[in-house]
Amino acid sequence: MLRRRLRLPVVAGASLLIAASSTVLASTQAVASPAEDNPVVDVAIDSFSPSAPVPGQAVTITGRITNTSQTTFEEAQATACIARERLSTAVAIAAIPTETDTLVKDRLGCSGLTNSEATTFQEFHDPLAPKSSVAFKLVVPWNEWKISSQPGVYSVGVRFRGNVTKKPRTTAGLSRILMPVVSKTPPRKVNTSLVLPLAHRPTLLADHLFANDSLAQSMAPTGRLGRLLELGKKRTVSWLVDPAMIDEARTIAKADYRVVASRNQSKPGTGRKIVKDWLDAFDESRHRNPVVLLPYGDPDIASLVAAGGSLDSIVTSSRSKSEGYPMGPPSIGDPSGVWLEGGAVTTKTLINGSSGFAGARKDDVNIVTSSSWSARERPSLLPTPVYDVLTPEGPPRSVRVLIANSALLDGGPDPATAGNPLQVRQRFAAETSLIAGSGTGPATVVVAPPRGWDNEVLATSAVAQAMSAPWITPVGINQVVNPKPPVTKTPAAPAENTGLPEGQLDRIKALSGALTTYKALLAEPSDDTPVGLKLGLLRSASSEWKAFPDQAQRFLAYQQTAAATELNKVHLVSNNLKGQNQAIKVNLSGSKGTFPLTVENGLDVTIRIKLEVKATGNRDDLKIGQMRVLELPAGQKGTFQVRASAEQNGVINAKAQLVTAGGEPVGDSKPLVIQAAQYGSVGWILVGAAVALLFGTSIVRIYRRVRSERRNPSGPKPEADALHPAPLPTENLVPEPDDLATTAEPPASPEPKPELGGLESLKEGVGTKDG
Repeated sequence: MLRRRLRLPVVAGASLLIAASSTVLASTQAVASPAEDNPVVDVAIDSFSPSAPVPGQAVTITGRITNTSQTTFEEAQATACIARERLSTAVAIAAIPTETDTLVKDRLGCSGLTNSEATTFQEFHDPLAPKSSVAFKLVVPWNEWKISSQPGVYSVGVRFRGNVTKKPRTTAGLSRILMPVVSKTPPRKVNTSLVLPLAHRPTLLADHLFANDSLAQSMAPTGRLGRLLELGKKRTVSWLVDPAMIDEARTIAKADYRVVASRNQSKPGTGRKIVKDWLDAFDESRHRNPVVLLPYGDPDIASLVAAGGSLDSIVTSSRSKSEGYPMGPPSIGDPSGVWLEGGAVTTKTLINGSSGFAGARKDDVNIVTSSSWSARERPSLLPTPVYDVLTPEGPPRSVRVLIANSALLDGGPDPATAGNPLQVRQRFAAETSLIAGSGTGPATVVVAPPRGWDNEVLATSAVAQAMSAPWITPVGINQVVNPKPPVTKTPAAPAENTGLPEGQLDRIKALSGALTTYKALLAEPSDDTPVGLKLGLLRSASSEWKAFPDQAQRFLAYQQTAAATELNKVHLVSNNLKGQNQAIKVNLSGSKGTFPLTVENGLDVTIRIKLEVKATGNRDDLKIGQMRVLELPAGQKGTFQVRASAEQNGVINAKAQLVTAGGEPVGDSKPLVIQAAQYGSVGWILVGAAVALLFGTSIVRIYRRVRSERRNPSGPKPEADALHPAPLPTENLVPEPDDLATTAEPPASPEPKPELGGLESLKEGVGTKDG
């Protein structure tokens, strides 16, 4: 009984706790999800068919609506809308108001259709809760647009409307798209050249070693290069090709290769067949699709020219390499050219990119974008995009270019969806339909996607599909010509250049300097810098690096190490077994003298080398004589005889630097320790005094002895000299047994005494008769 009484209060308490928790949770949810004043949903248009209706043709629009707000919509519907102002020029299309600063519910740029046909709007019977989505399909008969049959472009779209807490329906979502209206027989055709870039960031490090397998992955059917190549199988396109990428692909296809797995380790590459298939398909497409070769490595011309110094010479080297690049059959000697866009189009980039290199041709192609000019200064691109751009800072005084129409791929009219493939297709169709519907005579346009645009190739594929429009005639870039092109100025105020970062340019400059030093070492004009180093420099300046800055730094680090390794093969020889970083020790006896320093040429070419020796710090007591230039054959050693003078004795720290014949440093300097051992003035005086005293004493002794002998020729015998006793009589000598056994042999001649110099020779001479 007691247990039951206890259970009732426990159950009641638990019930109260649950109820309180529910109340708190509901209160919390209410605070976390307040009612929104202006809820917004996302309206995505997935299809629009036909892309360019003729008068009388119905239009079908499909898509999906996603509730991105925290509000639930009741009695929702999707309805077609239109801005009935006919747009007849490209300027009018570009001027469509974006209404980005206006609330969605207040935007009036697209009015809903009011009609009795259910196909122009779609009701959603279920509430549209947060994060949920619903599909729609609208079919709009021609007469419901309520527009004229005159060709032009209209802004149409889809509105989403719904009510919140029983309020009247309000617009919470809107998406617009361009609808070109064309006649059945447009007045003229539009010759359209679609130019597609085939380039990839460099990956070849050395021989058959690659930084990664990204090139093979991109060339796979689902990769970017694979998808681009597929577009050229059924349509006429023009290829902008980086020869460096073709070189790397051919290296992979030719033999087994390896990729970097981790530091100091590599693994076999796996994309050989993929790359070989891509190359075969590319060669096949070249039978119908023309090729323009980009500068080798596709360098960032604007960044290099702006940096100046030795970097702008990379552009010239890249152009020269492409001009002579062996593409092979089916066509030999494809033209080369530059591809500049935005702020990169300047007088200097045009001059450096189009002249000053070996093998320049009249049919070279230079492509620039119309967006480089401001709207007010932009030259007209009809009827031809071929222009001579004035370059007064030249020569040359002008550069022939093809101006690609940037507006053709701008998409729109809503900025948020401008890059959507469907939006890009409709913008392309709208712009070209206006060209076809206005004017007479031939018209030609060039279409070139911006760099780094559409990595998935979806928008590019949509444009390629639109090339089948009845008013478009696909042509190759080689057909876009004009013998007498109009003249225009370079852009007056180019946009800000977003090229290679300054740190990367500094490293490229250092790499370029190392190769210049190598070239200056060579003794024979016929010799050249190793191919791997030269091509590595060109690849290090690729425009493709802008999207991969970390990989760019690793690639540059490898190239710098390779260049330093080559230069370090020319070095001073040290006998110190502790390593190359240890100082070389030499001795200098006297105030003047020479000491040898040996240099080794580990290269496989003959070089000309010099040596510079300088004291470190602020010391000026070490003087070095002029040294000659040493010519060393491949794999040989040579010795410099360094003439030096030191004003003080002791240790002098110096550095020895190998330099080219022109004085450019080769590698790092080598520490040098010079031990100078010389006598000062007081030391020389003491030595002279000691010598004089020695000779004076000897002369006095000799003089006294001679005078004594003259006075007493038969005088008493001289006293015995303890150091030089008189010889004993022979009869007093007792022969040893060995002496008796060798009497038949003549006595051996005594070994000559070594000659003694200095003070010892003087001592032995004292006391002789000859004096």
